Amino acid sequence: MFSHVSLGTNDFGRALVFYDAVLAVLGIKRLTTLPEHPAAGWGRVAGQQPQLWVTRPYDDGTALPGNGPMVAFQAADRATVDAVHAAALAAGGRCEGAPGPRPLYHPHYYGAYFRDLDGNKLHVVCRAPP
Repeated sequence: MFSHVSLGTNDFGRALVFYDAVLAVLGIKRLTTLPEHPAAGWGRVAGQQPQLWVTRPYDDGTALPGNGPMVAFQAADRATVDAVHAAALAAGGRCEGAPGPRPLYHPHYYGAYFRDLDGNKLHVVCRAPP
């Protein structure tokens, strides 16, 4: 459904370290780095979508997180949700909702919420039965 999602950053070097650490837990790797812009893209397979891009704003303005936008990543199991959340916090992210069941969304919904170093809200979820 999506080609890609882009998130802004004010510190490209720190963002690379954060996203490399967090996305590696999901088996997602950095596929492209464009230091001249700067921008970087992560995905599972080069040349295939969807991808996540982290970049300085094109107009060189300040990157600001939105109130409401969020990027959610699918995890294979609950242990991976826990591991991604832990990796995010270890890499300097901020907890926005500890890992746990959220039956309001789906009977088997298990997720965690966190913010990256620029304040972008991220989510990791597993919908498989425990």
